[in-house]
Amino acid sequence: MQFLRHAYKRFADLVHELAKFGIIGAIAFVIDFGATNLLRWGWGWGPLTSKVIATIIAATFAYLGNRYWTFRHREQSGLAREYFLFFLLNGIGLLISMLVIGFVTYTLGLEDPISYNVALLVGTALGTLFRFWSYKRWVFLAATAVTEEIPKELPGETRVR
Repeated sequence: MQFLRHAYKRFADLVHELAKFGIIGAIAFVIDFGATNLLRWGWGWGPLTSKVIATIIAATFAYLGNRYWTFRHREQSGLAREYFLFFLLNGIGLLISMLVIGFVTYTLGLEDPISYNVALLVGTALGTLFRFWSYKRWVFLAATAVTEEIPKELPGETRVR
C-alpha cells in the first residue's frame, strides 16, 4: 500500500508541476509568438532576429514565473546559477526553433506568414519538450529530503506500552 501511496503522490506532484509549467509556458508562448510576429511582419525584421529578440523577452518572463511559482518548492541553488543555466538551456531550445524556421525559410524557400508561423509553432513545441525536461534536471532541482531521524522516545519520557 505504501508503494501505491508513494506512486500516487509522485504522479500528482508531476501533474501539478506540469500544469503550472503549462500556464507559464502558455503566457510565455503568447509573448514569444506575438512579439516574433510583430517584429517580423510589423517591423520587417529578419525571421531569425525576430525570433531571438522575442525569445529573450518571453524567456525572462518564463524564468520568473517558473522560479517563483512552478518550481518554488524546489531547492534554490542560487539565482546566478539558475539564471545562467535557464538561459543556456533556453538558448538550446531557441536553437531548435531556429533550425526549424531556418529550414522552412532558407532551405524550402517558404517566406509567407503561414509557413513562418507553422515553423514557429513546430520549433516552439520541440523546444518546449526539451526545456521542461532540462529545467527539472538541471535548473530547478528537487528539494533535498530531510534525513534526520525522529527519536521514538524523547529524553526523560516513558511511553506506555
